[in-house]
Amino acid sequence: MRQPQDIVLLLKAAGEVTRLRLLALLAQGELSVKDFTEILGQSQPRISRHLKLLADAGLVTRHAEGAWAYYRLNRDQTSGALSAWLMEHLDTDAPEIRRDLDKLSSLRGAQQERAAAFFATIAQSWDKLRSLHIAESALEDAIVAEAGQGLIDIFLDLGTGTGRMLELLADRYVQGIGLDSSREMLSVARAKLDAEGIETAQVRLGNIIELDDYRDTADLVMLHQVLHYFDDPSIPIVHAASCLKPDGRMLVVDFAPHDLEFLRSEQAHRRLGLSEEQMALWANAAGLSVVTCRTFPPSRADGLTVCLWALENLNSNNTKGV
Repeated sequence: MRQPQDIVLLLKAAGEVTRLRLLALLAQGELSVKDFTEILGQSQPRISRHLKLLADAGLVTRHAEGAWAYYRLNRDQTSGALSAWLMEHLDTDAPEIRRDLDKLSSLRGAQQERAAAFFATIAQSWDKLRSLHIAESALEDAIVAEAGQGLIDIFLDLGTGTGRMLELLADRYVQGIGLDSSREMLSVARAKLDAEGIETAQVRLGNIIELDDYRDTADLVMLHQVLHYFDDPSIPIVHAASCLKPDGRMLVVDFAPHDLEFLRSEQAHRRLGLSEEQMALWANAAGLSVVTCRTFPPSRADGLTVCLWALENLNSNNTKGV
């Protein structure tokens, strides 16, 4: 329970039009100050002041990543209940709110287009580029182990890229499906799978946040070096979780937190790595729990540490894996 002065602080923080607009945007997922300035058309100092008031009141939380900071709604107890009540009663067709949400949709679309353009230019060299940062053999051995001992009926590889995970686990599944939004990547993946004679796998053009056709179908879902291309990684995690059977498992591979800002501008990264704390929060929001987290140091001095997470449904009694 909160003290009266704490409740008043929450109400004061939410009781202003710009801050209410910020909360409505954050109900759609994590956003940076830069995103807010583009959507609302207000200055960075002004947006930052509003966000500080919301953070001080406990309505939002802040996570710094290099030169950027990301904000999300605080879903805990009283703060979360107030935000939920506000969003339930807010008219999203009100002119300002609808305009903000439409701009957010356009902004995310433009970010995805920039990422797709990047992938189109590096599709042929993707595997080599990825290996610069990763202790590849040790990581891949761990992925195989975390996939479990039994035969996997349906393996869903989201953001499959060149199909490396379909290739790596080819003897572990009955049917493998790789989805990617880049036609260039899929062309490379098809050629590789054909060359290896892997007939149990197929790759398809698709958006990994539009997965209704795969709901409750997969025994194993993979997100391999995908989440750092999203401003809010919780969104693809939630959609990926919807594809899992009740006793299914999700594997996530991505970079640990780092400060290499050039990856945003040169390689279309949106997040500078993912922390264990963040992953636990995102997993919980998707109805999952982190059952293991393993880290792998870089193979070169200027490389990045990579993490492998295994996630399962919160009520699962699954004991697959190592």
